[in-house]
Amino acid sequence: MFSHIMIGANDVQESKVFYDATLGALGCEPGVIDEKGRCFYFTPTGIFAISKPIDGEAACHGNGSTIGFAADDADAADKWHAAGLANGGTTCEEPPGIREGAGRKLYLAYLRDPSGNKVCALHRVV
Repeated sequence: MFSHIMIGANDVQESKVFYDATLGALGCEPGVIDEKGRCFYFTPTGIFAISKPIDGEAACHGNGSTIGFAADDADAADKWHAAGLANGGTTCEEPPGIREGAGRKLYLAYLRDPSGNKVCALHRVV
């Protein structure tokens, strides 16, 4: 459904450290900086990117917005969360764990990145 997701960052290098660590915990390669200073993470299923806002204004998080990254299991989600905390992220929401609703079980771990964007690692419990 999605081709890519791009979020704003006030400091692309600081955000790259955070996302290299968190996405690396999920098996992704480090981000690639292009000639415009944007950072891209390429996967077989889509692209995640970080960039200074084009309009020159400060980056800010979307209130009510969350970007979720797929985790193979709860351990991977926990490693993602720990990597984020060790690399400039802050915890938000409830601690990592199982949430149930609509007949589904999900293992979720939430963080805010260095620019305040809300991100999570999600594992669908079978």
